[in-house]
Amino acid sequence: MSPLKRSARFWSGAVTAALALTLAGTGQASAADVNNARNAGFESGLGNWTCSAGSGTTVASPVHSGTAALKATPAGQDNARCAQTVAVKPNSTYTLSAWVQGGYTYLGATGTGTTDVSTWTPDSATWKQLSTTFSTGASTTSVTVYLHGWYGQAAYLADDVSVYGPDGGGGTDPAPTVPSAPAGLTVSGTTSSSVSLAWNAVSGATGYSVYRDGTKVTAVTGTSATVTGLAAATSYSFQVTAANAAGESVRSTAVTGRTAATGGGGGGSLPKHAVTGYWQNFNNGATVQRISDVPAQYDIIAVAFADATTTPGAVGFTLDSAGLNGYTVDQFKADIKAKQAAGKKVIISVGGERGTVTVNDATSAANFANSLHTLMQTYGFDGVDIDLENGLNATYMTQALRSLSAKAGPSLILTMAPQTIDMQSTSNSYFQTALNVKDILTVVNMQYYNSGSMLGCDGKVYSQGTVDFLTALACIQLEGGLAPSQVGLGLPASTRGAGSGYVSPTIVNNALDCLTRGTNCGSFKPSKTYPDLRGAMTWSTNWDATAGNAWSNAVGPHVHGLP
Repeated sequence: MSPLKRSARFWSGAVTAALALTLAGTGQASAADVNNARNAGFESGLGNWTCSAGSGTTVASPVHSGTAALKATPAGQDNARCAQTVAVKPNSTYTLSAWVQGGYTYLGATGTGTTDVSTWTPDSATWKQLSTTFSTGASTTSVTVYLHGWYGQAAYLADDVSVYGPDGGGGTDPAPTVPSAPAGLTVSGTTSSSVSLAWNAVSGATGYSVYRDGTKVTAVTGTSATVTGLAAATSYSFQVTAANAAGESVRSTAVTGRTAATGGGGGGSLPKHAVTGYWQNFNNGATVQRISDVPAQYDIIAVAFADATTTPGAVGFTLDSAGLNGYTVDQFKADIKAKQAAGKKVIISVGGERGTVTVNDATSAANFANSLHTLMQTYGFDGVDIDLENGLNATYMTQALRSLSAKAGPSLILTMAPQTIDMQSTSNSYFQTALNVKDILTVVNMQYYNSGSMLGCDGKVYSQGTVDFLTALACIQLEGGLAPSQVGLGLPASTRGAGSGYVSPTIVNNALDCLTRGTNCGSFKPSKTYPDLRGAMTWSTNWDATAGNAWSNAVGPHVHGLP
């Protein structure tokens, strides 16, 4: 049979299954209901299961729960069907479910004595629950439940199969108990009217409920949800519960999500995926530019740098007109307005490699916020970038940034550019500060250069200049509490832009693909994808220009084309 004809049958079967799901009845669980499947979690290998053409095996990782899961690999003429016969009661209703991951996966039941049912899912990078119901006929005492993939497609994984309903006399797996509260609840993204949440799967759960400020607002079967219809620039408290036939868990630990402002703030008016570039207020051999010279691929232009004044904590900025070929302050301000009219953000970066700004008490924190607000008013900056490479105090920097936010309002753009060492652990001051201001933070563009080898989120050491270095270190931030929309990859625009760590735009784009799509990865592959990843940053627009804008011409369109 040709692949085309096989595909036609595949979609026809899916439609039939969907109709069967619509028509299938549902029954109420009773105290006597049990899971009638045997070896439902594959903890006893393939016991009680039969897989076609030797296609099935058990693996220790990844698993949904316990210590094992099924892995079945289809061949060109085989769909990797794994099945078992389950004892059931006549004239009864059962819920059939399984957790699956990997390639195309079907779940179904035959021999029901009524309408046989199935459900399916396309490729899934994370565990996903399939579920359907069926009713048995008047003389039906057993049914065949099965899983299968699709011919020649990727292997699928399955775990925690359940045929839940009246005890047919052959089930050995225990009835469900009330699941535990979900762990790992995080805010994965925000807009001006919505907050997206994600959490860890709970063993035995068949669904989850999301609570906003104590009120249930939605129920889902997966481990993510987006709460919509929210007010702009407003903070909300969220909790999640897990549920199954036995009941609902206690609520998870609460997290706070703040919606973006309609005019900016946290990146509200930025594109979903953004490119940041530093603009040099000095001549160090790179192409001298005016703000108007910065290519349109850059969404955020960070003016480098504001530095310390004689007042503790306060910063100042002076345009280097002489070094910039006579660029005047009035021209500078006009160029900033023109960029903003084109939808770009222009911010002032504090610090740099030689920056000596110190914010270590309440007075210096107030001076820092006041001086930055003055610079924003004077030049028209949209916000501030924190690029302090000589340490910072998380307590007082948090205080300073919140004070600035209160003065500037919800349209404030707040970015950070820590070194790799600063983001190795959530206990580091930079990481703490980012998490402390997460509700007003636009993006952290960590510097993946001038670093040397570093640990990735899997505990392995990765060397600069590789896709793995970028993805495994970004994973620390993504799994450490920052939303994907708050994580960017910072790289030099040319070999002259940094002492070490330059990678070609191709490597940058491969890392972006790996994190957002799960493709073009190196040896490290994240456990899930992050399609809301903010984008990339470079030092600097000037070094980019020196190299013919090769970086922005390649990385810019790729960032803007991410999912």
